[in-house]
Amino acid sequence: MTTLSPALIARFAAITGEAHAVIDPETIAPYLVETRGLYRGTSPLVLRPGSVEEVSQVLRLATETRTAIVPQGGNTGHVAGQIPREGAADVVLSLSRLNRIRDVDPVGNILVADAGVVLADLQTAAEKAGRLFPLSLGSEGSCQIGGNLSTNAGGTAVLAYGNARQLCLGLEVVLPTGEIWDGLRRLKKDNTGYDLRDLFIGAEGTLGVITGAVLKLFPQPLGHEVAFAGLRSVDDALALFEMAARRCGPALTGFELMPRIGVDFTTRHIPGVRDPLQTRHAWYALIDVSTADAAETAARMIETLLAEGIEANLVENAVIAASEAQRRALWHMRESMSPAQRPEGGSIKHDVSVPVSSIPAFMAEADAAVLTAMPGARICAFGHMGDGNIHYNISQPVGADKQAFLGRWREIAALVHGIVLKYGGSISAEHGIGQLKRDELAEIRTPIEIELMQRIKRSFDPAGIMNPGKVLRTGR
Repeated sequence: MTTLSPALIARFAAITGEAHAVIDPETIAPYLVETRGLYRGTSPLVLRPGSVEEVSQVLRLATETRTAIVPQGGNTGHVAGQIPREGAADVVLSLSRLNRIRDVDPVGNILVADAGVVLADLQTAAEKAGRLFPLSLGSEGSCQIGGNLSTNAGGTAVLAYGNARQLCLGLEVVLPTGEIWDGLRRLKKDNTGYDLRDLFIGAEGTLGVITGAVLKLFPQPLGHEVAFAGLRSVDDALALFEMAARRCGPALTGFELMPRIGVDFTTRHIPGVRDPLQTRHAWYALIDVSTADAAETAARMIETLLAEGIEANLVENAVIAASEAQRRALWHMRESMSPAQRPEGGSIKHDVSVPVSSIPAFMAEADAAVLTAMPGARICAFGHMGDGNIHYNISQPVGADKQAFLGRWREIAALVHGIVLKYGGSISAEHGIGQLKRDELAEIRTPIEIELMQRIKRSFDPAGIMNPGKVLRTGR
């Protein structure tokens, strides 16, 4: 189907109400392009249902009429999983009106929310109840929890708390047939058959639409310290991480790796960002420590760690944030590292993971290969060293043609991903597959893995209406 008839559009509009069935091209336009501008789709209709029952009716009609549906949250994804296909008549299903926090249970450390709740609003609701919801992303002011779960988002606190999958106890999902699965269980132990929840988390809307979730909360830490350390090399960063894990144990809530070029980009292009150290260093570590007992414990822990790092000749210079404002400023620098690359021209980005112990070897080999293939490229590799997730980004050479540079994306990605796989890593650590890595996934997974995924897809979505062309190659 490449077009939708006026009669079919009217049937969909009757479900959500005409005010929430968008057909104006200018209003639809923001739903059709992802944040990096690599993918731009087409759609004759954006539906904004206001209830789970409306989502059910939309999917029931879509299955009946074989109409493709693309679920969309905050449209912050980086692999175009939320973008309709170009040249097709995919209907965008926006979850933004499903934005109610249904319940907060501080005793049980549980929060129940609609899928369209913005992540920052979830964090605020938890904080008001004296609790912490630890999922934290650079896009948390606009991304939605349904999208976070559909992509199994990671973020900056995976080291201590796990990714989105580990933070979810139960789901409510509308199936392509319109059936509603109420899996909003609040139990930490429920060993009763197949775990359906885990099928939908990370499925990127290809099996059904997440409409609600039961999320884990944690006690607010009483002690919180953030340090910024200058280092000579990635090897020294790995040695410092091992020391931090040994010294701090579960109190180590973040360990981020950043290159000098990334600091240069952020201080140059992000308003208010300043270099925390007066001396320049090749690499930096952002170390976050949180303790449950007392502020003094976290302070002693971070001070002792840095002293040991200096004595071991791993840390060249360091600063400890003296206030909450300074802690936020240090994290703001790290979270701004990706957008700070935009003013520098084209950027070829990779969201990869390798075993933590292999990070230095992977980085050295990837750097050599990229610079051989593309002399003058500016490698800005940074990320969550504690869980092995590196955002291996490459900015164009100074003065290069942006479009010609971006035209080599797949060539360079194949080069980098080949090295990732050599070290037993993954081509997608936290961003998902979407459209960007769909064909590559088919090449690197074994035939039986792809066939099992296809069987699951056919079982849940026999009409093939759910987010076609994403994650798996399909006939539509």
